[in-house]
Amino acid sequence: MNLDLSGKRALVCGSTQGIGHAAAVELANLGCTVTLAARNWNKLTNVLEHLPRPHGQVHDGVIADFEHPQEAADAVSAKLREMEAAKEGGKEVAACYHILLNNTGGPPGGPLAEATLAQLAFAEQTQLHSAHLLMQQVVPGMKLAGYGRIINVISTSVKQPIAGLGVSNTVRGAVANWAKTLAAELGAFGITVNNVLPGATLTQRHHNLVAAKAKQSGAAEHEIEKQLLAAIPAGRFGTAQELAAAIAFLASPAAGYINGVNLPVDGGRTLCL
Repeated sequence: MNLDLSGKRALVCGSTQGIGHAAAVELANLGCTVTLAARNWNKLTNVLEHLPRPHGQVHDGVIADFEHPQEAADAVSAKLREMEAAKEGGKEVAACYHILLNNTGGPPGGPLAEATLAQLAFAEQTQLHSAHLLMQQVVPGMKLAGYGRIINVISTSVKQPIAGLGVSNTVRGAVANWAKTLAAELGAFGITVNNVLPGATLTQRHHNLVAAKAKQSGAAEHEIEKQLLAAIPAGRFGTAQELAAAIAFLASPAAGYINGVNLPVDGGRTLCL
C-alpha cells in the first residue's frame, strides 16, 4: 500500500490542537511537508518546532483566522507566491499544496429553533466560506500537479443530526454537499474531495460540549459522558490520533479512487449507512 507522501505539501488548518495537530504530525511522519494554519502564532511555532521531519522536511506556518475567510485566503495566497519565488530561486520547493485539510472549531450548541441569523451566518462564514476560499487558492496548483486531496473535518451530523447542535447540524450539512459537488467537478484532474466525520473524540470541543450539557441539565460531567458512551458500540471515545490516521490515508496515493465520501470515524455510533 502506497502511503508515501514524500515530495507532497499539505496545508493543515486548525493545526495547533486536537484533530488538526494530530493530522499535521501524521502527515509529516509520512514524508509530507506541512504548512500549519492557525490564528495564534505562539501556539503555531510551538507545534512547528516539534513536527516530525523523517526526510528533512522544512515545515512552515501561516497565520489564518477563519472568522475572517478572505484574510485567511489572502495569507495562503501570499504563502503560495513565496513558495513560487523560492522555486524560481533554485530551491527545491513545490510551489503548490497537494493536500488541503479544512478543519476548524464547530459552532456552540443549542436548539436550532432558537438560533439567530447572526449565529447561522457566523457558522457559515467560518465553516463553509473559509473552506471555499482556501479551495480556490489551492486547486490551480493541484491541477498542474495532477494530484490533489481536499479533506474536510466535519461531523457525523451530516448523516444523523445530533440533538442540541442545531447550527452545527445545519452548516455541516452544507459543507458536506459542497464537498460532494466539488468531488464531481474536480475528479478528472486527479483531485479527490472527501469528508471525515468525527464521532465523540477526546478533544477540547468534546470537553466543552460535555461541560455545556452538564450545566444545562444539572447532571455531573461524568454522568453526561456515561450517557454518551452508552451510544457508542466501541464502548469508548475516539482519539485525535485515530482521526488523523483516517485523514492521512485519504491524503495518500493509496486512496486515489476514493472520492466524494463521508467517512464516519465514530466507533459505530452513527446508526445509518
